Amino acid sequence: MLLLLLLLLLPLSSRPQKLPTRDEELFQMQIRDKAFFHDSSVIPDGAEISSYLFRDTPKRYFFVVEEDNTPLAVTVTPCDAPLEWKLSVQELPEEASGEGSGEPEPLEQQKQQITNEKGTELFSYKGNDVEYFVSSSSPSGLYQLDLLSTEKDTHFKVYATTTPESDQPYPELPYDPRIDVTSLGRTTVTLAWKPSPTASLLRQPIQYCIVISKEHNFKSLCAVEAKLSSDDAFMMAPKPGLDFSPFDFAHFGFPSDNNSGKERGFLKSSSKFGRQTSSKPRVDLHKVCIGNKNIFTVSDLKPDTQYYFDMFAVNTNTNMSTAYIGTFARTKEEAKQKTVELKDGKVTDVFIKRKGAKFLRFAPVSSHQKVTFSVHSCLDAVQIQVRRDGKLLLSQNVEGVRQFQLRGKAKAKYLIRLKGSKKGASVLKVLATTRPNKQSFPSLPEDTRIKAFDKLRTCSSVTVAWLGTQERNKFCIYRREVDDNYSEEQKKREQNQCLGPDTRKKSEKVLCKYFHSQNIQKAVTTETIRGLQPGKSYLLDVYVIGHGGHSVKYQSKLVKTRKFC
Repeated sequence: MLLLLLLLLLPLSSRPQKLPTRDEELFQMQIRDKAFFHDSSVIPDGAEISSYLFRDTPKRYFFVVEEDNTPLAVTVTPCDAPLEWKLSVQELPEEASGEGSGEPEPLEQQKQQITNEKGTELFSYKGNDVEYFVSSSSPSGLYQLDLLSTEKDTHFKVYATTTPESDQPYPELPYDPRIDVTSLGRTTVTLAWKPSPTASLLRQPIQYCIVISKEHNFKSLCAVEAKLSSDDAFMMAPKPGLDFSPFDFAHFGFPSDNNSGKERGFLKSSSKFGRQTSSKPRVDLHKVCIGNKNIFTVSDLKPDTQYYFDMFAVNTNTNMSTAYIGTFARTKEEAKQKTVELKDGKVTDVFIKRKGAKFLRFAPVSSHQKVTFSVHSCLDAVQIQVRRDGKLLLSQNVEGVRQFQLRGKAKAKYLIRLKGSKKGASVLKVLATTRPNKQSFPSLPEDTRIKAFDKLRTCSSVTVAWLGTQERNKFCIYRREVDDNYSEEQKKREQNQCLGPDTRKKSEKVLCKYFHSQNIQKAVTTETIRGLQPGKSYLLDVYVIGHGGHSVKYQSKLVKTRKFC
């Protein structure tokens, strides 16, 4: 077994001391009390430790194997920088076991003896892979692990055990540890992998964590967590010589070990990307843990973009992980948009899928001083961008009817990009013209609501009002009887402003009239709708019709006549 050597942990004393032997009950108590290993150079048996390396500042750890032919396994996990490390062993001082005759040497003399004697090198490695030293029969002695980072300040993890067969803290990989890309789309990638035998055969609790990156694959979950942490956090690392606990890196950006193993450092499963909480989250790196499923679809990716995918099996009892062989894939290209040509002075109908986009092109055949774009968004708001010969001139959200007048340029070509709503499909009418006096859409007031006067409501009539403009337009009002349970949600679904009076039944028409006012403050008209049934609900619609014949519908109004008069 590994013997805890408290060379740097215990204060030096002139009082004679022995190299301590392992008391299992005491050892387990000390493992639970992480303060016991505060700034310690001792590797405990069967527990993973986390620590920090300053660039070009070596660090040394010790442990003792008391008996010959002892199984031994040592695992070193670099996090965000390559490490140089080596494992060596030297014979124990004769008094180390505490069983020899005579007075034991003071601890200071034992330390000096260890420092002066050169041990036998067993293993060395340089790189950023998770590397192992495994021996089924190791000699007794004082083992020494030396680590160095020549690239930058970094942190790492070390695990050592004398019972590797029974411990098995790291999840075992299947015989084929590759991640397969089973489906590839423009914004989605579906991944599949074989389950860990630790879960399927040993029935230990295993969850899988997927990491998506645009830069490269990762060799350990530790490296992912270091990347997800704030870059500025490393500036808060303690200086060499100052006390700090290798078990508590939370104060300079590393995940805290104070939480339970099931929660530490991981996110809950989500169909969207998860993200490690940090003060400066990285938009190009995502991590999500999905439980024990072995197939997952990553969504919300960008088209024609290469992504790197890594999978880690995590033992939720030990919070220790093993990496599958990562993969990469490029999402499919976005389907090329067909550009619609706009003709001067002619209205064009445009349909856009949910979250989709459409491109329109306007190339005036004659020279022009100004160009006017009129956009009528029939449903929800859409975004419009206008470029002239590649230069962005306009970028705005449009709801209802909007008109934009831009300075013209000889032989200029205009590209209009319309981006649809996230709520649903979008329907638009678009007009481009170099003749400012040719307007097909009617002008609208800022407020297109219909107001109903409750005090003027009777058993057979309702009185309503709406705003007009300074421009003389034709207004037509329609009514339709609806059920009493007709809801606002149903009304919203019927709010297509581009559907004109020609789609209504003749029996629903109340009247049409012309109206305008030079004083915008007085541009208000009222109308009393008669011939209604007592206690019935009606949906009222007002259409304003422009000179070009195109109409725009005001917001529908739900009214109800009085039941008793």
